[in-house]
Amino acid sequence: MAAVTPSSIAPATGPRTTGRLARLVEEIREVVGRGLPPDLTAYLVGERLAPHLGAADLLADEHREGDPGRYRQHLLHAEADGGFSIVALVWLPGQSTSVHDHVSWCVTGVHEGEEHERRYRLLPAAEPGGRARLVAAEDVVNRQGSVCGFAPPGDIHRVWNGGSRTAVSLHVYGADVSRLGSSVRRVYDLPADR
Repeated sequence: MAAVTPSSIAPATGPRTTGRLARLVEEIREVVGRGLPPDLTAYLVGERLAPHLGAADLLADEHREGDPGRYRQHLLHAEADGGFSIVALVWLPGQSTSVHDHVSWCVTGVHEGEEHERRYRLLPAAEPGGRARLVAAEDVVNRQGSVCGFAPPGDIHRVWNGGSRTAVSLHVYGADVSRLGSSVRRVYDLPADR
């Protein structure tokens, strides 16, 4: 396992928010303000996110812009008290993440296109001095409108755009990624089922 140096997340440019996104922020703020356990918070945030996915007025055009070099992150909102952040990720065909886990609970929802995901389990070393390894637990294709949520531990995965067109997803994290620079806690450099 390698430590992650925070990657830059560019703040939104132009219009900071749309009316629909502002409503979503309020809905998420209400859920997070309840102070519930992380897994339940993720579930309830997912319920709030789902009805907004695919709506033409959710994102400004600049929040759908990709980067030919790697998937692009657009910071849409960071709560002043650090309670949550919302990021739009734009994936051109073939772009992917490394195998990683997260600093907090997370909810993802596919706004446009589809994302492929491989979820992993971490197996301890079989013998003293041996290496731990990752075993693929599930392969999922998340299509437009799909929502999933999770909380550490058990949040190790790799995500990629396996389709032929741009994919856009919204990610809600239970942390301020504008301060942290990333939602990634660790990148796993272990033997893994690819």
